[in-house]
Amino acid sequence: MDARQLEYFLAIVEHGGFSKAAAALHVAQPSLSQAMANLEADLGVALFHRVGRGVVLSEAGEELLEPSRRVLRDMAAVRDTAAALSGLHGGTVEVATMPSPGIEPLTTLIHRFAELHPAVTVSTHAAFTPDEVVSLVRSGACELGLLGSPNPVTVAGLDVLQVEDQPFVVVAAPDGPVRDDVTLRPEDLAGQKLIASRTGSLMRSIVDDITAGGRGTGIVTVVDHRTSILPLVLTGVGVAVLPSSWTRLARRCGAVVAPIEPTAHLHVAMVSLPAHLTPAARAFLALTTSLARQRTKGPAAARTRK
Repeated sequence: MDARQLEYFLAIVEHGGFSKAAAALHVAQPSLSQAMANLEADLGVALFHRVGRGVVLSEAGEELLEPSRRVLRDMAAVRDTAAALSGLHGGTVEVATMPSPGIEPLTTLIHRFAELHPAVTVSTHAAFTPDEVVSLVRSGACELGLLGSPNPVTVAGLDVLQVEDQPFVVVAAPDGPVRDDVTLRPEDLAGQKLIASRTGSLMRSIVDDITAGGRGTGIVTVVDHRTSILPLVLTGVGVAVLPSSWTRLARRCGAVVAPIEPTAHLHVAMVSLPAHLTPAARAFLALTTSLARQRTKGPAAARTRK
């Protein structure tokens, strides 16, 4: 077994088949197939089941997936460590992120990181729940994960850095009844049409609490993609309740943003597997720690392992 075989194996999984993996790797498909045949022979198990013109992972293939990612990441860490002796001169940091933390603090983090380490690429992977972020980090698909939760985050086996708490705010089109930076109470939204996410999110629970009070407030549209919310607000479809991470972007686009009281908070945290961090990921985590200290305006943000 060698690293090239593991790289080929992961490429087949990620691209959904031999032909697409071969094209992505810029190798001939027969060479890729032979490498997998050799790996299966060395291991004594079949890693894929051939189904029509495609393949699916066997049980043995599923078991090999996470260790393969770890091996290749550890090898990358060795290369990056050598490069780090004279500074970070390349590489990629893989970060899983949920939508709202993906706006802020991720924008600030990438901006500062790019200034400090311009040769390193930050690659983000979309996740929509805390469990999805944790899964991407545990599996080795990403080194770091940025998530938001209704409560402070604790995750067994992972390091957790509490980054910041984001209160929810009301975002509305200009020239309407909502005034920028003027605190609202839920009853002040009487008669307003609300743009909401699907049931199950903290954002939706806040909207449901507002509409439950009556006063002519109702949901005008429900969206899956958070990126749809701001354009809908700006066209006058309705107002939205969003984490404060959206504030700067909303105002730059011409929307007004008002605090709402009382409100819940989105607890933003970064999770990681420290034993498998490359130097570039460690640098990104260190930058996040510094930002967390600034935003909590207190002693060093707590990093805990549960």
